[in-house]
Amino acid sequence: MKKLVLALCLLLGGVSAAQAGLFDDDEARAKIIEQQKAILQLQAQAQALQTKLDDEQKQRLAVDGRVTTLEKSQTLLDMLNQIEQLKAEITRLNGKIEVIARDIEVTQQRQRDLYTDIDARLRKLETPPAPVKEPVKESANSEAVPPATPNASPQEANPSTPTPPADVAADNSAAENKDYEAAHALFKAGKYPQSATAFEKFQETYPNSKFAGNAQYWLGYARFSQRDYKAAMAAQQKMVKTYPDHPKVPDAMYNIANSQIQLSDIDGARQTLKNIVAKYPLSDAAGLAKKRLSQLEAIKSKN
Repeated sequence: MKKLVLALCLLLGGVSAAQAGLFDDDEARAKIIEQQKAILQLQAQAQALQTKLDDEQKQRLAVDGRVTTLEKSQTLLDMLNQIEQLKAEITRLNGKIEVIARDIEVTQQRQRDLYTDIDARLRKLETPPAPVKEPVKESANSEAVPPATPNASPQEANPSTPTPPADVAADNSAAENKDYEAAHALFKAGKYPQSATAFEKFQETYPNSKFAGNAQYWLGYARFSQRDYKAAMAAQQKMVKTYPDHPKVPDAMYNIANSQIQLSDIDGARQTLKNIVAKYPLSDAAGLAKKRLSQLEAIKSKN
């Protein structure tokens, strides 16, 4: 009985152990399942985090792109601002140039009026007076007989003698005056190309004329009025070199300075103006040169 009870106990104990083992396996399985679920959840969370990181990375790249675009836009804005500033500066300088150009034009007109008057006066002084003719004596038969000259040759006493050289020179002088007047009249009428051509022809025809210096000066002034500043400067430089003692030399130098300004040779213009003041301090051109120098210095200081 004891053996039976003992066997029964052993059997029951084995069954209990088997059940306990079975229970242990189920519990392990349940834990494994739970762990698998936890792992899946972690994987899902990791995937979500990765997705979030990818989104953030894309956003960061987008922000970087925007920053780069903004930086480029800022650079473009800076360049545009600089361009606008340069445009404003150019406009300001153009305004100053226009003021100077108007001033030069007014000065030129005053010079033209002044020089026309002076030139007319000089030509009156340079033109010799007409010779006084002696009255002819009348013979008994009322025929005009030239006055007798002691020791006169038959040809001198003969009324049919050709015009003497003095009369020929007078005719040449009259033609010279006429041609100069015609060229100067074209200039005063504002016909600068025709005037320049006339003065050039005058220089070729009368290279030793008493009006040669004046003609060379007005030739340069006519070229300047045509806005041919290089030709104007060359003509006035020739005038200064060829006729260094001519009264119009300071004015020719002033015209050279204005031509240099128009050709953007500001340093050269300053030097020419200073030379006028130094060499011809009492001339009208010296006063104009001082005024022009002060204008150039004012522009330089503002820049």
